[in-house]
Amino acid sequence: MEKTIILGIGNLLLKDEGVGIHAIRALEGRDLPPGVELIDGGTAGFDLLPLLEGADKIIVVDALRGGEPPGAVYRLTPADCQARQQDSPVSLHDFGILEGIRALEIIEERAPRVVIIGVEPGEIDWGWELTPEVAASLPAVVKLIEKELKNQENRNFLPSGPV
Repeated sequence: MEKTIILGIGNLLLKDEGVGIHAIRALEGRDLPPGVELIDGGTAGFDLLPLLEGADKIIVVDALRGGEPPGAVYRLTPADCQARQQDSPVSLHDFGILEGIRALEIIEERAPRVVIIGVEPGEIDWGWELTPEVAASLPAVVKLIEKELKNQENRNFLPSGPV
């Protein structure tokens, strides 16, 4: 059975910066395929490596600045992120988790398939609640994750870019 990890990244204390964690919470209690594990990664980086070991596919959900209006949803691969980072940072975390995944590839001598689902933040400031635009995007994020899970069986990838 294929092991898929859905990893939510972010800080719940900073409004839209916590969108990855809110996405994990939105998925809790849903009927997910066997082998799917939800991880609240918070703001951890390399500390997550032991939790990612053995994954065949990793879906990362995070706040991401891509230049679209708040609440816009993006689907990217690590290669997309590397290309974009040359121009400007893509994630609010500079996708430090991608360096962790590269380290995991070296340790395990194999590369998991990785997809990044980003949401354009509206406001990064003290507060527990997402802004209305970002909160309204959560159903689209969940739907995109469900599509990714359905596509894992035939190993097809959805197209990258704004969704």
